[in-house]
Amino acid sequence: MEKQYDVIIVGTGAAGLYAALNFPDEVSVLLISKRELELSNSSLAQGGVACVLDLAHDNYKLHITDTLIAGKYKNNLKAVEKLVKEGPGDVLKIKELGVDFDLNPDGTMCKTLEAGHSRHRIVHHKDSTGKAIVDGLILAVKQKENVDILDNALLYSMHKTLGGFYLSVLKDGKSRYFGCSFCILATGGIGRVYKYTTNSAIATGDGIAFAYMLGAKVRHLSRVQFHPTAFAADKDRERFLISEAVRGEGAVLLNCDGERFAHNYDKRGELAPRDVVSNAIAREAIRTGSEKFYLDITHKPADFLRDRFPLISSRCLEEGIDITKDRIPVFPCQHYLMGGIDVDLNSQTSIAGLYAAGECSHTGVHGMNRLASNSLLEALVFSRSAAEHITRKLKKYGRKPLGLEPAHRPITGNPMPKGCRSRIREIMQDAYFVLPKPEKYAESYREITEIIKLLFSESYEISSDLIEAKSIAVCAAIILDEVREGRQ
Repeated sequence: MEKQYDVIIVGTGAAGLYAALNFPDEVSVLLISKRELELSNSSLAQGGVACVLDLAHDNYKLHITDTLIAGKYKNNLKAVEKLVKEGPGDVLKIKELGVDFDLNPDGTMCKTLEAGHSRHRIVHHKDSTGKAIVDGLILAVKQKENVDILDNALLYSMHKTLGGFYLSVLKDGKSRYFGCSFCILATGGIGRVYKYTTNSAIATGDGIAFAYMLGAKVRHLSRVQFHPTAFAADKDRERFLISEAVRGEGAVLLNCDGERFAHNYDKRGELAPRDVVSNAIAREAIRTGSEKFYLDITHKPADFLRDRFPLISSRCLEEGIDITKDRIPVFPCQHYLMGGIDVDLNSQTSIAGLYAAGECSHTGVHGMNRLASNSLLEALVFSRSAAEHITRKLKKYGRKPLGLEPAHRPITGNPMPKGCRSRIREIMQDAYFVLPKPEKYAESYREITEIIKLLFSESYEISSDLIEAKSIAVCAAIILDEVREGRQ
């Protein structure tokens, strides 16, 4: 073992970074980033952070109610109350840490409206809020002397002992081994389980798979959110998001005939929750026999659009679309995960010493469907809770001896089988998309389990391709097992 830490955090999105910042200086922390620090689902988040900051025009009860309605009342009410009541303090804290939010002339934070919200409560930085948060938190973390950072490092094995955990990491083609008393998994979502996703390239469900293989409880992994308005590129697997905020600012959805249709499926129209709008698009596609859909916001002033949505505007221009003049082609694709590693209000998993925060966790906040801009808030609130809970335990019990270090397998081996990842994505895109196909669940699950047997059948060469293929296979199997048995 190279070094033992009090805490190892796997993942460097908003949850991982903010957790690190909430440990006191006497707690030693290692942050492990699979790729560069700036690459995460958090950094891709556009819309903003939902929080109640203006009690004269908003209140906690309204935010809680909006969250419950979007989640079809399948939410954990205590977790929602914690999110809504504690969240504003965390938002103000990251603002103090240097995160650059858009401000009004009086110095208060600008607030916008997004689908499912009954009040303007989304604070933001243009249309790249996630990047602003991640960039600000990275600068703050780098100033912490008690936090070590290991980037471009692939976690490939994890062992539980009586006193903590041993983690094996591939860095620059070599194995490195670390120990810790506590571990926080903040590894993000499962976007790459699907053929098309708004997620970053590293969103392969690694933390969920490792936790599951350790025996941690995983819940509601089949609660997958499909965002209704991803840019409908012809080729790219990773599709950039046309934020909820575009509809919040007045964009309308049009079908292939240039007609508005969302109100035909739900009275809230374009501002219905994401799953409702995605479902409307899917059903309209069946009715019209076309997957050509568009967002139109050309009725707004061009200068306003360029200033409010600079990232979306520039990305669309790269695809030959000028949002001030042209309709934006959109279609649903995989976006977010509401389920994950099951945790309590302190972000503890069912395994002693193991915590999870952010998208890889299941707090119960989102229920069946995430309300827009609650995800960054959840990452902040529950990662801080994990850090505070671990700190209390360290102060009470101190660092425990880890126990016997496991034997480390060599990283060399035969090349892994080809085509596994592509086949998994094809299966999931077909069987479990916006309008699921229950008649395909059993055969799809059988095929995924055969792929798992193949991937785990021998000691292949350790690589990111192998670890990620195993992760998406395990996550796909959990999803299909849940839906075929009706455990959603």
